[in-house]
Amino acid sequence: MIAAGSSVEPFWVLYGIHVNDHVFEVLETLRIGNLSKSDIVNVADVGDPYAKDPIRHSALKPANMKPFNAEISPALLCESFITPNELFYVRNHLPVPEIDPHSYELELEVEGIDRTAVFSLDDLKKFPKATITATLMCAGNRRAEMKKVKTVKGLDWGPCAIGNATWSGVRLRDLLKQVGVTEDEEILKHVHFEGLDLDVTATQYAASIPIWKAVDRRGDVILAYEMNGVPIPPDHGYPIRVVVPGVAGARNVKWLGKIVVSEKESTSHWQQNDYKGFSPSIDYDNVDFSKAPSIQELPVISAICKPLEGEVVKVENGYINLKGYAWSGGGQQIIRVDLTLDEGKTWHIASLDAQDTALPPQHWAWTLWSAKLPVAPEFKEVEIWCKAVDSCYNTQPERFENIWNFRGVLSNAYHRVKIKLNQ
Repeated sequence: MIAAGSSVEPFWVLYGIHVNDHVFEVLETLRIGNLSKSDIVNVADVGDPYAKDPIRHSALKPANMKPFNAEISPALLCESFITPNELFYVRNHLPVPEIDPHSYELELEVEGIDRTAVFSLDDLKKFPKATITATLMCAGNRRAEMKKVKTVKGLDWGPCAIGNATWSGVRLRDLLKQVGVTEDEEILKHVHFEGLDLDVTATQYAASIPIWKAVDRRGDVILAYEMNGVPIPPDHGYPIRVVVPGVAGARNVKWLGKIVVSEKESTSHWQQNDYKGFSPSIDYDNVDFSKAPSIQELPVISAICKPLEGEVVKVENGYINLKGYAWSGGGQQIIRVDLTLDEGKTWHIASLDAQDTALPPQHWAWTLWSAKLPVAPEFKEVEIWCKAVDSCYNTQPERFENIWNFRGVLSNAYHRVKIKLNQ
């Protein structure tokens, strides 16, 4: 609708995800005729808005090219507690902006009150430096599994739209104090983040979080200028990304350009008309986005990274070896990972091999686990089920049928991997 009355070409080029069969089918129903050759006017080359995107590591497997979205293989993901920058999943909604760090400015505004501030990158680096280890995860992680139950709209993410890193920068609460916003604030309820990535209408990516998360010292929200000890890479928000640990990746706005403290939630598309969960009975034809809250803290999740689906696994002395990850939002710690080879008749407890020392509710990092499971000599194949339990004793639902939603978010049912056995 934004393009109504003018060329759709700029939008078509920007949102490459729309170039697929189901979109063509919808457009076909809207056809009102065809232009004759004499009516065709040459359209100026709108150029490729993604031409200056950074070069990516070959291990990243794209779920979409324009905008670029990609994850690595599960077997590679679980090899390191800290995910290397080059292998960290990429979730972009728009082209990666080119930002000059010398002219970069971050605006801070308190809505309705004449309280503003502007910070250069050097200004931000003068604040006390904070470092946290935190996992970021796309709310659509593992969507491809939910899609097997019933079609959903969204990128076909496997189990690797997740990564763990150390993030260093200035505490958001320290910046907010500069304009008089503290833990005692009672009127203002939300903090908005606006990125410098723009679409063809100059609309930027934006999202918001509740103010309590921003001002609470235990919220650990930082404006990160370093990722794993080096300047944050372009794909991950250079020069500044807000890191909101324990919360959906969509709220961790990259290429941060403006912060607004407000009484109301962000009105952006990605806050109001996306990244929300619904009943399995709701679909696009009967959805009312205003009836569901925006996703903030994410539920407990886990995945088997080794072996892979369909892999032939060598049985050694009656056992098979497994590796994977588990994580929970809201600063909760993984306390247990359970595995079964017989649809839940018997369960085995995994070893928690790598885990941060921070205590809940400030435990932001994932847990890497391993297990050695016994298999009967007569088995030729098995299906492994995996579920995690966090420090609030939250656990995962058994089946996707019970949590299906048309956007394919919050996809945290038991992870299942079927393998063949080489006895």
